[in-house]
Amino acid sequence: MGKICVVGSLNMDLVATGKRIPVVGETVLGETFKQVPGGKGANQAAAMGRLHGDVAMIGKVGEDAFGEALIQALAEAKVETKDVTKAPTSTGIALITVQADGDNAIVVVPGANAELKPADIDAAKATIEESEIVITQLETPMDTVTYALKLAKKLGKVTILNPAPAVRLKDELIQNVDYLTPNETELAILSGMPTESQEELEAAAKAMMNKGVKVLIVTLGSKGCLVIDENGTRQFSAFKVKAVDTTAAGDSFNGGVAVALAEGKSLEEAIGFATKVGALTVQKAGAQSSLPTREEVDGFRG
Repeated sequence: MGKICVVGSLNMDLVATGKRIPVVGETVLGETFKQVPGGKGANQAAAMGRLHGDVAMIGKVGEDAFGEALIQALAEAKVETKDVTKAPTSTGIALITVQADGDNAIVVVPGANAELKPADIDAAKATIEESEIVITQLETPMDTVTYALKLAKKLGKVTILNPAPAVRLKDELIQNVDYLTPNETELAILSGMPTESQEELEAAAKAMMNKGVKVLIVTLGSKGCLVIDENGTRQFSAFKVKAVDTTAAGDSFNGGVAVALAEGKSLEEAIGFATKVGALTVQKAGAQSSLPTREEVDGFRG
């Protein structure tokens, strides 16, 4: 199996539930509180570790208890953490309030994630060199994401970008991406084109391929995903399951794709594997707390 390197964010999710979210100036009594390791980068790395992937994380935490807890959570998921360094600031956090109907309000404070610099990528160059796949997201500074992708391509690595949270990207970043994994909304933002129909999705995907992306995997939630590459368009269905919490579903799906590709599986096999991972993730609550093990995925029959 090839090694996977994740360049990305680590957050501690502070989740409060209550009957409803307070309006401005109001205080309401909550019902439960949980502290859940999160951040898109760490979620993807933890997902891969639980799937028995050979995975290393490059990121930054603060010099506080949350940072220690996030490193520990990754270590428990069998993720290599020597390139998760500390910045003299707070660890990234997400303050999440969830009301009874499932709607939520979230404040994200990037903290140490904003301190991940190109110099940190250089310092972890040996980890990238020994990896086969490099995967990143957009919760760390754009200059750093761009630098990491350019270095990975220069070293001959396969690159995956999960473009979330989505913003318009410069061509110098996009041209270093092999696999792009947006949902419909993210693809619309990236391409500046509508994505309401399959025809529009394909047109937007082709616009990204014209900029250098080799494969687009467009996730469609309960409708599965579309794979668009030089061989055309293929649709893959999702499993029908009762969703409890969709947090980290996209992260676990990306982790599943990366692990399967690192194991030498075909793209079609990787999508099938990742779809199982996503289906299991949405049946549990929380970010990293919902990620399935390899044994659960191999035993899943839908």
